[in-house]
Amino acid sequence: MKRIILMAGLTCALALPAVLAGQSPKPAGQPAGAAAPTATPARPTPGSEGHSAIAAADRTFVMNAARGGMAEVEMGRVAASKATDADVKQFGQRMVDDHSKANDELKALAASKNVTLPAEPTAKQKADKARLDKLSGAAFDRAYMADMVMDHNKDVAEFQHAAATAADPDLKAWAAKTLPTLQDHQKSAKTINAKVHGSAAGTKAAPK
Repeated sequence: MKRIILMAGLTCALALPAVLAGQSPKPAGQPAGAAAPTATPARPTPGSEGHSAIAAADRTFVMNAARGGMAEVEMGRVAASKATDADVKQFGQRMVDDHSKANDELKALAASKNVTLPAEPTAKQKADKARLDKLSGAAFDRAYMADMVMDHNKDVAEFQHAAATAADPDLKAWAAKTLPTLQDHQKSAKTINAKVHGSAAGTKAAPK
């Protein structure tokens, strides 16, 4: 009888390590060599990956460029649809085409930096579009082209600054690449604006 009890005790002793091995991982301070618990990989936070964080000035430029680009496309669609002057209509369509391309490039660049772009233009840009929506004929053409001169004067200045001073090399290169197109827009806007206003002095903004 004693032999049977001893054999049973020996069997339990041999099985105990196997039972313990199948239990949950040991808490902190477990002996060296013990299996460590499997941790869920931490998700990287925005700005924690290489080249993902950009300087504050660069971020401001990106946000302004994104909003401005969206506004140019929306107003360009209106001009392509309702302008009466053929040059104004053509200019509006060019704004849609060129700024849509630039917007897509900026989206890809921002995504690579973990920067979330705004979803829509500013309140002022929306108000400008609403004002144009209410106009028609020659009044629309004059107001739209006056706005385009002002907008592209501002755009060219901002892109020149970014092309020269942006801290992020990719953003700096994109600004430099896009700048010539904006300068060409600026030149065309001034020429067409002078035409629809009837004189070369017609570069001032239309009354708000």
